[in-house]
Amino acid sequence: MHTLQPYHRWLQYYDVADDVQSPFYGKQYNYDLYSDTIYGYYIDPAWDFMGSETLYIKILYADYDRGFAVIEMIGEWNDALYNDIMHLKRNIIDHLLREGINQYILIGENVMNFHGSDDCYYEEWFEEVEETMDFGRPGWIAAINFRDFICEEWDRFNIGSYINFGGSLDIDNWRTMQPLPFYTLVNNLITRRIELI
Repeated sequence: MHTLQPYHRWLQYYDVADDVQSPFYGKQYNYDLYSDTIYGYYIDPAWDFMGSETLYIKILYADYDRGFAVIEMIGEWNDALYNDIMHLKRNIIDHLLREGINQYILIGENVMNFHGSDDCYYEEWFEEVEETMDFGRPGWIAAINFRDFICEEWDRFNIGSYINFGGSLDIDNWRTMQPLPFYTLVNNLITRRIELI
């Protein structure tokens, strides 16, 4: 796990530690010290702790004018034992919502497992992004490149009612894009899905 790093090529466009509006503003990273672990396995120091013992994140990009954030994740998403969605919602999403972010792109290639529970926090998050029409844009949550068996578990726990995932949202070449073209692609895909409903 220590070799899995958050995507770093967008640092030239955005650095979460330099963003005064981010929940990680001012964080000092020591890339020589591996201290955080998931189930006893060290992870790269660039990942950010959000309150969960098993799920870490990295805000790769946030655009407050356009109202979107791209968040990469690593670990095990465990709502059953650790209520990871509560940590994500209370410690990260609530902060970003206050800053005007109502469109979320979650990247899950490094999420190894999912254990579900109830869907209350997902429903709350979905309702809050839907209620932000005064931002001048529809709110949504998109999950990119999560493993098939995780998407199947999400279906079992009704997460698909709140988060868009699978199908055209499996975008293998996202790392070849700059942040704004990537966002535009995802936004267009979500818009098409919404129009079909």
